[in-house]
Amino acid sequence: MKLLIEEYQYDVADVENVLDGLFTLQDVEQKVSVSYVGYYYNPHEKVRDVVFILPKVLIDEQGLVFGEYEPKDLIHLDDAKVDEKQRKFLYEFAVWIHRAIVVYNDTHEKNEIVLHRQIENEGKGSHKKKSNTLLDVILSLVRFNKENQQFFTFILKNLHSGFNKINWGKTIAHTTAIVQDDNPTYLNPVNKKRQVNFDEELIVIFFSILQYVSETFGFRSNINFSFKLITGAKFQRYLDGFGRTRLRQIKYKYFSDKAVRLWDLCYAFFDKAYKIRVNASQSEYLLVKSFHIVFEAMIDELIGIPHEQLPAGLADQYDGKIVDHFYTYDGLLIDDKVDDDIYYIGDSKYYKIGNSLGTESIYKQRTYARNVIQWNLDIWLNGKANMNNQFERIQLFDTVTEGYNIIPNFFISAAIDNKTLSYEDRTVPHPIQPPVSRQFKNRLYDRDTLLLSHYDVNFLFVLSLYARNRAASKSVWRESVRAKFRTAIQQMLEEKFDFYALAAHPDVDASSYFKAHFQDTLGKTFRPYENQNIFSLALDKSFPQDNENLLAALAENFYIVTVNLGKDPSPSLEIERKEKGNIDSPHGMGKFLFGVVNKYIDEKKTKTTAEYESFREHRATSLVMRNMPGGDITKVKYLIPMLDGGISGYYAVEGISFGSRKQDITDENGNTIRIPMPCLNIKLGEYEPLGDYSAEVPNYRNWNGQIHTFEEVMNLYQQKNPNINATF
Repeated sequence: MKLLIEEYQYDVADVENVLDGLFTLQDVEQKVSVSYVGYYYNPHEKVRDVVFILPKVLIDEQGLVFGEYEPKDLIHLDDAKVDEKQRKFLYEFAVWIHRAIVVYNDTHEKNEIVLHRQIENEGKGSHKKKSNTLLDVILSLVRFNKENQQFFTFILKNLHSGFNKINWGKTIAHTTAIVQDDNPTYLNPVNKKRQVNFDEELIVIFFSILQYVSETFGFRSNINFSFKLITGAKFQRYLDGFGRTRLRQIKYKYFSDKAVRLWDLCYAFFDKAYKIRVNASQSEYLLVKSFHIVFEAMIDELIGIPHEQLPAGLADQYDGKIVDHFYTYDGLLIDDKVDDDIYYIGDSKYYKIGNSLGTESIYKQRTYARNVIQWNLDIWLNGKANMNNQFERIQLFDTVTEGYNIIPNFFISAAIDNKTLSYEDRTVPHPIQPPVSRQFKNRLYDRDTLLLSHYDVNFLFVLSLYARNRAASKSVWRESVRAKFRTAIQQMLEEKFDFYALAAHPDVDASSYFKAHFQDTLGKTFRPYENQNIFSLALDKSFPQDNENLLAALAENFYIVTVNLGKDPSPSLEIERKEKGNIDSPHGMGKFLFGVVNKYIDEKKTKTTAEYESFREHRATSLVMRNMPGGDITKVKYLIPMLDGGISGYYAVEGISFGSRKQDITDENGNTIRIPMPCLNIKLGEYEPLGDYSAEVPNYRNWNGQIHTFEEVMNLYQQKNPNINATF
C-alpha cells in the first residue's frame, strides 16, 4: 500500500513512480502535490499497488503525521517504520474515507467532484497486487456475496440433503424388531449422522465477516441464509489470530474455484499480508477533487437543516453568500418557553490540525449574521411574520428595550487526537477564539455586536458516523452536538459577561424608564422571557466601574437578581421582592386612582352626560369624585377613568382639591332634603393609553376610589391578576 497526503508537497523523486498516470498534479518549485482524496490502483510495473491519498487533516502545523512522521517517510507504508497501532489505524482510516466518498456520491447524484472508475476483476489473473489493503478485502468480500448467491444456495442444498433419513443397514444389523402379523417394526431406527462439513464452516466464517464489516464500517451486505454467526468476543478471538489458524486447518478441504476463492478472501481478511489474485492490469480509482466539500456535507447532514427546507434568504442569502450550516435550536438566554428557538449559523473549516481562522473567514461569517438579522427584521417590521413557521416566529428585535437577541455564530474544524487516535465523540473549543465585533463597548444586545466561536470536532467520529449512514445514530448525535454547542456558547458568554434579571418596582413603568434612560440601557437590556415584564441585563466584565454605576441606578427602580443563562429568574425575583417590599422609586410613577364615570343623566338612561362624552373622546379636563377614596391621595399622580365598566388609559393628575356637593336624602319623616356632601375635584392633564383596547374590570363599581400601583394597573389591564395580588 502506498500512502500520500492531500496537498502535501513531495519531492518529485520520492513520488514519480507512485504518481505515474495520475492527473492534475501541481508543480511548485520542484515539488508535487495531489489535490485529491481517495484511492487508485496504479498498474505501473514498478508499483502495481493501491495508492491512498488521505485528507490533510492528518498533518499538524509542523507538517507531521501523528506528530512524529514526515509524510514522505510513509509513502511506502508496508515498509515504513511505523508503530503497529498507527499502521492499523491508517489501513482502517483509508476504509472510512472510501466509505464516506461513496456515501457522498450516492447522496449527491449530480456532483462534479467525485471521479470513479472501477475495472478490477476478481479471479486468476496474470498479475498480483503486491499488497492488499483492508479496503481491497472488504470490497472483494462484499462483491463476492453479491455475485455468488447461487453458489451459496447450491452448497446449502447439498449440505442438508439426506439428513435424518433412516440407515436401514445399521437399523437391521444393530436393533431388535418387533414382529406382528409377519410385519417387523423397529422402535429405535438408526438415522444417518451429520458429519462435520467444512463448506458450511467456511460459509459461517464468511457471513460472520460480512456482519462485522456491516456493523463496523457500514458496508451493507444481504445475508439471506440462517446461520448462527460468530459474533462478539468469539469473533474478536478470530481477529486476534484464531481466524488465520482455523482457516489454515481447513484450507485443503476445498476444490472448486469458488470455494477456493472464498477461502482466499476470508483468509485475506484475517491476514492482510496475504495476496489476492486479481486482474489488475488497468487503473481504477475513486477520488474526490475537493474534499472540503465532502467535509461540509458531512457536518451539514449531521447538524444542519437541508438548504432546500429553509426559506429563501436565510442560508442561500440574497447577496449571493451561502451559509454552510443553518438550523434553529433553543435560545441561549432562556428555557422557559416552548418556542424559544434562535437561529444558529455554522461554517465548516477544513484545515490541517491546529490551524487558526483567517481574517477573510471571520469577516464573511459576521456578514452571514447581519444578513440573517435583516431577513428577520424585514419579516417583523412589515407585519408578515407567520407564528406557525419555525423561522418567522423568532423575533430578534425587542421594541421595549430596542435590544437584539444573541445569534450563535460559530466555526467547526476537524481535529484528530494523535495520541489516542480515538473514534469517540469529542467536541471542544478551539484554543484560539475569534475576536468580538462591535461598534460600542458593553452592548451585548446590540445589532452590531457579533460574537463568533470556534470548535473542534473529532474528525474520526464524524467520518465514521457519516460513513455508516445510519439515520438513527445521526439523529442522536445531531441533538447531542446541538446541545453541546449551545452549552459551550453559554459558557463563553458567562466568562465575558455578568447576567442579571430585572423586574420594575410596582410604581415604575419599565418602558418609560428605558426610553428616558436610552443611552444608559441600550444594548444592555433585552426581553427574552415568557413573562414580558422581566428583562435580561448583560454587562461586560471588562468595565467594572461602569457596571457598578448602572446597577446602582437600576436598583432604585428595579428588583435585580443575578441569573445563569437558560434559567428562569422568576423564583429569585419573587424572593427579592418579598425582602424589599413595595418601594417608592425615584423614577416611579406614583399611584393610580380609579374613578367611575357616570354615563347617564337620570335613571331613564335617555341621555349621556357631558362628562361621559368628554372621557369617551379622551378630552376630559376634570372629574368630580363623589365618593371619597380610601388611602393616601397625596401620592396619586394619575386617574384611571372607568367607562362602561372598563379601562383603556389614564390621565395625569395636575391637582386635587376638596369640595362639596348637594345630595338629596330622605329624612326620618319621609321628607326629601338636600344636604352638602364632601367630594374631590380632580384637575386632569394629558391622556395616555394603556394599549389599543379596553379591558373589562370585574365588579368595577367596587374599584371606585381605590388606589393602586402601575404594576397592579397593568396586571388588571392585561387580565393577569384581576384581584390585584401583584406578582411578576
